[in-house]
Amino acid sequence: MSNIILHDFWRSSASYRVRIGLNLKGVAYTSHSVGLPADEHKSADYRALNPQGFVPMLEIDGHRLTQSLAILDYLDATHKEPPFVPHDPAERSHVLAMALVIACDIHPLNNLRVLKYLGRPLGQTEAVRDHWYRHWIAEAFPALEAMAARSAGRWLSGDGVSLADICLVPQIYNARRFDVPLDAYPTLVRIDATAQNHPAFAAAHPDRQEQPA
Repeated sequence: MSNIILHDFWRSSASYRVRIGLNLKGVAYTSHSVGLPADEHKSADYRALNPQGFVPMLEIDGHRLTQSLAILDYLDATHKEPPFVPHDPAERSHVLAMALVIACDIHPLNNLRVLKYLGRPLGQTEAVRDHWYRHWIAEAFPALEAMAARSAGRWLSGDGVSLADICLVPQIYNARRFDVPLDAYPTLVRIDATAQNHPAFAAAHPDRQEQPA
């Protein structure tokens, strides 16, 4: 079997998702750190591999896969257990909706490249950028809490881990980094606590990854 390489950055939310997914599926991989603050993802060498210049990128089975949810979909199609989405169409839609609240409605607005653009060239202070970050989490988390409360068991959708949980945990990590109050989201906090005690999630945590010197 060829070496599986994950190009990631230790604190990238999207990379965190893929690390969780690889661990859940029991897929061994080698990590290659791409320094986002130093703009290593913009280098000619990296863009030759991934024209968009983002992380994560997964080299697997002769493919170079990009976009975290697309990578997770590939892993789910090629490694059946545990399934990341339910078989029931309505439950599947619900899991995807919760995942997309995070991946489409929160994360793009709080991505590092957006925060850097707010700083320069737009000239916004760090305090303003932090307020921006917290605002978009606070906009989405109440709806996500309500969505989760009606379906949650041990995990966000019943008692099986799903794509929604894989997306939630990195977002809770980010919320805590930026001091977002979480008392109003007891279901989300409970699910995150469950995840922290799961080996696949714990091993993917940013604090356990290679960090720049």
